[in-house]
Amino acid sequence: MTGASREALTAARERLDALTDSTSVDAAKLADELAAVTALLDREAGLRRVLTDPAQPGDAKATLVQRLLGGQVGGEAVDLVAGIVRSRWSQSRDLVDALEELANLADLTAAQRSGTLDDVEDELFRFGRIVSSSTELRSALTDRAARTSAKVELLHRLLGGRAKPTTERLVTRLVTVPRGRSLETGLESLSKLAADRRNRMVAVVTTAVPLSDRQKQRLGAALAKLYGRQMHLNIGVDPELIGGIRVQVGDETINGSLADRLDDAARRMAS
Repeated sequence: MTGASREALTAARERLDALTDSTSVDAAKLADELAAVTALLDREAGLRRVLTDPAQPGDAKATLVQRLLGGQVGGEAVDLVAGIVRSRWSQSRDLVDALEELANLADLTAAQRSGTLDDVEDELFRFGRIVSSSTELRSALTDRAARTSAKVELLHRLLGGRAKPTTERLVTRLVTVPRGRSLETGLESLSKLAADRRNRMVAVVTTAVPLSDRQKQRLGAALAKLYGRQMHLNIGVDPELIGGIRVQVGDETINGSLADRLDDAARRMAS
């Protein structure tokens, strides 16, 4: 993607991250729903053009999405898609590509939560090698005349019980809805998404007052340097901190608030 579409995809990924960082959101269910919306827009070229028409107000496009999808998929999916269509897209197909990527990312988030993301990345790579080395298997999975149910059954025989559920879902979607890509290209893209996701960490940041954009950038850069990985910031404000900042990355907490220092001083005096 280039230009406006690239910026829109970046914003969409940030919205997805903010949504799925909440443990109350079922990331695997969200992935299935986004995949269903992807399939709908892939089929309906007219609807796709309306939702990416720069002459149409963003609010009008968002309202159309809410009317079409409300009751068909969950509220999180509806809100996410409604936000996405407000953005400007260079080409209508870019919107579908973006939704497909978000569906895959949501599934990878589910794997990350369950602690299986490393396995999924490895399984995608190994399955790609198997496909590349087996002309017969590749033909069976890419044969346009073959029934979709037959391909799903074949994949289940190959992966069911041997690979993680996320791996099977990702590969099944790729095989049944290739959208013009070769199987090898699709598997390579999925492997890259998994690797990018694995290298991402989430920092839960609590501050006494809101941070400026510059402060957020500096904090993100400092944490990325400290942990050696890309860092996504989930920022909240708690006036009871009095001053300073508290950062939690995984099980590790970095306390820099005045309230924490006062508590520490009080404990030392009491002892």
